[in-house]
Amino acid sequence: MPASSAKTGRKLPAWLVEWARRRSGPWAMFFKGFLKHPVMVGSVIPSSDMLIANMLARVDWANTKVFVEYGPGVGTFCRPILKRLAPDAKLIAIDTNPDFIEYLAEEIPDPRFIPVLGSAADVRRIVAEQGHDHADYVLSGLPFSTLPAGVGPKIAEETQAALRPGGAFLVYQFSPKVRDFIAPHFERIDHGFEFWNIPPAQLYWAWKG
Repeated sequence: MPASSAKTGRKLPAWLVEWARRRSGPWAMFFKGFLKHPVMVGSVIPSSDMLIANMLARVDWANTKVFVEYGPGVGTFCRPILKRLAPDAKLIAIDTNPDFIEYLAEEIPDPRFIPVLGSAADVRRIVAEQGHDHADYVLSGLPFSTLPAGVGPKIAEETQAALRPGGAFLVYQFSPKVRDFIAPHFERIDHGFEFWNIPPAQLYWAWKG
């Protein structure tokens, strides 16, 4: 019988589940994370290179000192972000899955990289604990529509408060419903679409101020 989640309704072939359980490496780790926390992982497949490049293209890297990512998984975005980030900047990666945080801490030995076990809803506190007044950009691939009640709106509100004026909330999703969560907190929201991803993704850049 295929594996499934009552909360998401997503069914997966038994052979794929067994393959992931027997394997190691980033793809298997990502898939295992999906099986353990399906409502917190947006897709069973990591983002494509095209999606990553498109999502990060609007970031002003020269003026970025604090970049935050929600739900970094196995670091699909972390590594491209670190390649673009200035030597004195920081990338704070927040995830509720301890397996991902432990994996990232071992796999990315970059002093600019700070993996944090915690909730995106606590972003202001986490940024402050790392010694910063604000974030310049926040990236999220969290599946807002499947998060527990009240969590999505709280994340959007706290993200807006954590950003500096001129900063942006970068969101990639497979459902356009995410706009309903972020629109109450951001006046300007740019929208794009990335076909070359599995599944194709909605892209949003929500600007503060």
